[in-house]
Amino acid sequence: MSASVPIISMTAHDDAAFARDFGGSFERFGFAMITDHGIDPALIDRAWAMTRAFFALPEEAKRAYIQPGQGGARGYTPFGTEIAKGATHVDLKEFWHVGRDLPAGHPLSHQQPNNVWPAEVPEFRATFDAMFAEFDRVGGQLLSAIARYLGLSPDWFDDTVRDGNSVMRLLHYPPVQGSPSGIRAEAHEDINTITLLLGAEEAGLEILDRDGSWLPVSPPPGAMAVNVGDMLQRLTNHRLPSTTHRVRNPDAGRAAHARYSMPFFLHFRSDYLIETLPECVSADQPNRYPQPITADEYLQERLREIGLKK
Repeated sequence: MSASVPIISMTAHDDAAFARDFGGSFERFGFAMITDHGIDPALIDRAWAMTRAFFALPEEAKRAYIQPGQGGARGYTPFGTEIAKGATHVDLKEFWHVGRDLPAGHPLSHQQPNNVWPAEVPEFRATFDAMFAEFDRVGGQLLSAIARYLGLSPDWFDDTVRDGNSVMRLLHYPPVQGSPSGIRAEAHEDINTITLLLGAEEAGLEILDRDGSWLPVSPPPGAMAVNVGDMLQRLTNHRLPSTTHRVRNPDAGRAAHARYSMPFFLHFRSDYLIETLPECVSADQPNRYPQPITADEYLQERLREIGLKK
């Protein structure tokens, strides 16, 4: 039997059991699938409707929301812009980013710009303000479980992500025509702390397992795929791996169908100093990262590597 990423309920476990199972899946696969996360299905349905409405706008209307110089941090990023680190072909996708609005004068506001909103789609802002808050809530619960798994206080991550530079991405992969040179998302790892993903029910998401095989990740309807990002991998000295994953092109029978997904890239605060956890360093596992780096410095370095910043 081939390995498979487990499906774990957030409500069928006590805190200790959930931390054990969720953390164990992270340590084995770098991924988990989570059910019973508590986000209202009606809110999720509205979010999908708003996503489809925005991407159905004319190209000229969408391009009016490109934010020059921000590396795609807010607003619209056109089809064929992003390229995975080390890849030779751009990804077959376009996307919209929603971030965290900070009050005027906030010390991190120069690193975290406020949002822009498409005037053409009524209720877009209200819907995604609510979705962002819900992703943030669930992400905090998952980080608490990771802290328990690592032997830390359940609230250990709270201050590291307070006012953090998290980003919600609305993704549109158009129908695939002919034999394109690239795929919907080339093999890559996520930059951030953890990623929470809705919309992976449509086949295509795959992770690279330890033996070099590609494993499909197909959560039940309404469930989340959750994965380790590079920042958490660095913090934990690779005890929790940031696993390579991709979105392959659809089989012939689904090529005419668009794919939509909604990842929430949960980030540390921009000024958080990522230093290897002592709990993850040993004689057998020496510290891979003796030189710490702030979350923003790390982010900017990676954005340049994937073509979103010059």
